[in-house]
Amino acid sequence: MDISVIVPLYNEAESLPELHAWIKRVMDANGFTYEIIFVNDGSTDDSWKVIEELAAKFPEVEGIKFRRNYGKSPALYCGFRRAEGDVVITMDADLQDSPDEIPELRRMIVEDGYDLVSGYKQKRYDPLSKTLPTKLFNATARKVSGIKNLHDFNCGLKAYRREVVKNIEVYGEMHRYIPYLAKNAGFTKIGEKVVHHQARKYGTTKFGLDRFVNGYLDLMTLWFLSKFGKKPMHVFGLLGSLMFILGFVAVVAVGANKLIALANDTPARLVTDSPYFYIALTMMLLGTQLFVAGFLGDLISRNSEQRNDYQIEKEI
Repeated sequence: MDISVIVPLYNEAESLPELHAWIKRVMDANGFTYEIIFVNDGSTDDSWKVIEELAAKFPEVEGIKFRRNYGKSPALYCGFRRAEGDVVITMDADLQDSPDEIPELRRMIVEDGYDLVSGYKQKRYDPLSKTLPTKLFNATARKVSGIKNLHDFNCGLKAYRREVVKNIEVYGEMHRYIPYLAKNAGFTKIGEKVVHHQARKYGTTKFGLDRFVNGYLDLMTLWFLSKFGKKPMHVFGLLGSLMFILGFVAVVAVGANKLIALANDTPARLVTDSPYFYIALTMMLLGTQLFVAGFLGDLISRNSEQRNDYQIEKEI
């Protein structure tokens, strides 16, 4: 199969027939063999009914229905697991991503040899309250990830070699950083294509301003895991050892001052009257706790068997 198109969606019933018709028109015009996987992320409207109707008429349509709303990352994770195409395309269901971009995205994967190609919405039809934070967010993501050539990490329109989606784990809200996940997995040929962006035709956006706060927190998490996820002792053990040593030296210094004063028969206050004594003990305790945290982190690793356990109600 040439292409798998994965479309995560939440309450997009109005746009689905038009989106399917558009994708089908592009695929048929280029002679691609393909599948369209709609992942219904707990929609409360008629989205699943529309998907069932499309699947009954068109053999290329497949569907996954979550029992409740999990988010975009779980939807992509399940779509990636299901995909069979040599090239995997992801796009949003709101008609703001153009299926006309698919042939060129596929060509960049197949002919130019990219592992991943991310869309770049150079001209956006979003409000200023969304575009300005997005620019700041992307600048930070470029700096932290080291992927200097990407301008829009969070663009929903992306193309992947199948090996990429089968070897990365998208969880939580990490869909914003799929290029970073791919890089950490060893897929380093990452490109970008300027894509057409359209104004939303139906409904309203499902994302609020809190996504920018969560985005930065997720970026810090991903950076830490990429650096120390497999070796937490290297950071916690180092910090714990340094704090313990500094605290121990401080305790020795306080005790030495007391002993010197006693040896010279000069008045000296109690060791426990010195604030430095308690600061030193606190540093030693914190150092010990950090060291133990690193040790436990090494034992636990960061694996959780149920991290990507999502309740799927129906599949087509």
